[in-house]
Amino acid sequence: MNVKFLFSQKINDMEVNDIITKYESIFRDVLDNEDIKLKYETTAADIEEWDSLSHIQLVVAVEKYFKVKFTTAEIREFNNVGEMATATLKKMNQ
Repeated sequence: MNVKFLFSQKINDMEVNDIITKYESIFRDVLDNEDIKLKYETTAADIEEWDSLSHIQLVVAVEKYFKVKFTTAEIREFNNVGEMATATLKKMNQ
């Protein structure tokens, strides 16, 4: 077992979780719902206010906050909050 890999994977998981925590504030602000709790697996189907228009607003808010830019193709690939957070982390580390 590669301990170095496991250690770096754990750090990456913590960073993704940190991003998801920051996403909560963004989602609460954009969707005007202080009760939103995000997990890696959270999708638009889990949050009533998250529709196609608010999805664009969320992506723009995330891009501004983290100073990253997603392509249209990348945005279409997001299946949940965790995948978006992972993509944000990758962009931040480029």
